[in-house]
Amino acid sequence: MLSRSRVLLAALWGGLLLAVAMVAAPSAFDALERAQAGLVVAKLFEKEAAISLAAAMLLMLMERRMARDGGGPALSANFFLPAGALFCTVAGYYALQPMMAAAKAGQGTWSFMALHSVSLGFYGLKTLLVLALAWRVSKN
Repeated sequence: MLSRSRVLLAALWGGLLLAVAMVAAPSAFDALERAQAGLVVAKLFEKEAAISLAAAMLLMLMERRMARDGGGPALSANFFLPAGALFCTVAGYYALQPMMAAAKAGQGTWSFMALHSVSLGFYGLKTLLVLALAWRVSKN
């Protein structure tokens, strides 16, 4: 049961990340004025970051439990993939968002676009890590 739950959670998380990046965010900018779309997308990423924190923690706990019960290694790729995604969420959203808000207000040393690019890189890496996890756990 735990193994199936892990596969489902990893797949749903990967699907969420792809849907936000490829459907929701571009659609907001297509349908709304730039300022309004920015507010909508900011809310989307806020909710996605909270879901990502929960999903990463759950998947890491599931992996630890399965390793303990199955006698496998305590730390494996199936543990480090969600851990890496967790790091990308914390760095890419929770660390950079205050810096991006400051850059919009004309404060800080980095421009908004530079910070946005770094944030985009973390989001892309997180998506790749989660998709790799979903691929790996679905093979078992």
